Amino acid sequence: MTPLIVLCSIAGLLVLSIISIYNGLIRRRNEVENAFGGMDVQLKKRYDLIPNLVATVKQYASHEKELLEKVTNLRAQATSGQLSANEKVAVDNQISKSLGNIMVAVENYPDLKANENFLNLQRTLNEVESQISAARRAYNATVTDYNNGIETFPRNIIAGMMKFTRKEVFEIPEVQRENVNVGSLFN
Repeated sequence: MTPLIVLCSIAGLLVLSIISIYNGLIRRRNEVENAFGGMDVQLKKRYDLIPNLVATVKQYASHEKELLEKVTNLRAQATSGQLSANEKVAVDNQISKSLGNIMVAVENYPDLKANENFLNLQRTLNEVESQISAARRAYNATVTDYNNGIETFPRNIIAGMMKFTRKEVFEIPEVQRENVNVGSLFN
């Protein structure tokens, strides 16, 4: 009878371990979705600001039309509801790069830089960008924890059976990794 009790105890511990691992993976997946939702709220704020920014800049920067149209098209794509989380990450990275290009283009328009509406939009966009940056950091930390959870033994076995797949983190566009030439700001 003792071997039967030992065997049942081992089987019970194995079942409890599998349940614990499964629940941990579900918790991690839900945390990723929650972090993405928080970041999505910040991105929505940005997408709502883009038409105002584009309209304001368009008045001054008629020759920057292609860049403004690109941002508008990316915004439409991002807000379509048709993108997966990974596709949204890629589109948002393109929007970040394009918004940076708009701000560089704005340097050529002294009247625009002094326009109160533009200054307010720029302040609001800077605030939203800071919030997006914080949300991205939280999202990336959660995704890293999730990816570690599904790729480490023995969780990877259960994650594979449950078809859990690796999530993509937000990356900084190459343009934003370059050092800022502060001297050029004073010319």
